[in-house]
Amino acid sequence: MTQIRPLVHLEPGMAASDGAGVKLNRLLGTPRLPQIDPFLMLDNFHSENPDDYLAGFPSHPHRGFETVTYMFAGRMRHKDNKGHEGVIEPGGVQWMTAAGGIVHSEMPEQEDGLMSGFQLWINLPRAEKMKPAGYQEFSADQVPSDVRDGAVAKIVAGKTSTGVEGPVKNITVQPFFVEILLEPNAVFEEPLPAKHSTIVAVHDGSVILPRTGSEAPMAINQGELGVLGEGDLTRLETGNDGARLLLIAAKPLREPVARGGPFVMNTEGEVRQAMLDFQMGRF
Repeated sequence: MTQIRPLVHLEPGMAASDGAGVKLNRLLGTPRLPQIDPFLMLDNFHSENPDDYLAGFPSHPHRGFETVTYMFAGRMRHKDNKGHEGVIEPGGVQWMTAAGGIVHSEMPEQEDGLMSGFQLWINLPRAEKMKPAGYQEFSADQVPSDVRDGAVAKIVAGKTSTGVEGPVKNITVQPFFVEILLEPNAVFEEPLPAKHSTIVAVHDGSVILPRTGSEAPMAINQGELGVLGEGDLTRLETGNDGARLLLIAAKPLREPVARGGPFVMNTEGEVRQAMLDFQMGRF
C-alpha cells in the first residue's frame, strides 16, 4: 500500500554569514536543526545587494564530506588545489567530494544583480572519508529534464520513475537531487526509497504537503525547508502561485558524526588530525 511522505518539520532557517562575510539563510546545520542524516548543512544565499555576496568564499579547506552548489541566479567560479576550475551558472551544479582533503574557493563572477542558490553538505561514509578528492560539474544544458503535466523536473542526480537520470554519478548515499518548476495548481509525484531522508527547499512560490493523521496540509514557502517523514511516495502540490524548489533525498549513513568547522569525521581525534594535516600542508 502506497504511503505518502508527510511533512514533519517546517524550518524557516537562521540568518548567518560565511566565507568572507557572505550573508545567507542557514536552513540546516543550526542548533535547532543540526543535521538530517546524511545531510549536514543547507545554506540559501539570495540577494540583489552585491555587498551581501561580493566577498565570496576565498580559499578554505574541507575533509570528510561532499559539497553541492546549485545556482538559480548569478555566476560563481570554483577553483581548487587539485586542478579543478569552472564557472557555475543558473541551472548548473558543482558536486565536490572533499574526502581526504581539498582546498577550494568559490567567488562571484559578477559585480551586481541577483545572486541566488543553495549549498548542501552531504556526509561521506567512514570507508570513504580519506579517499582522493573528486569533482563533478555540469551546466544547465547537461542536466536532463523530466517534463510532466504542469511540472518540469531537472534531474541532477538519481533516476526518476519515468527513466530520466541525472549526470552526477558514483555517490554512495544514492542521492536524488532535483529542481522542480511547478505551475499553479499542479501536482508532482515521485516514488523514492522508503528509508531515504527527504527534504524540500523552496526557492520561489509555495508548495503544499500532507501531514500526519488528521492534521491539515501545510505550505512550505519561499526560503523555507521542509523535512519529510517516512513513506514511499513524495507528493508536492501548488496553489495559485506555483513553485520552484529542490527535492533532495539520500540514504542515511547511521554513523557517528564529529564536526570541526570545515571538517566532518567520525571521531574528535580524526577532526584534530584533519586540522593538523591542513596546517602541515598535507591537503
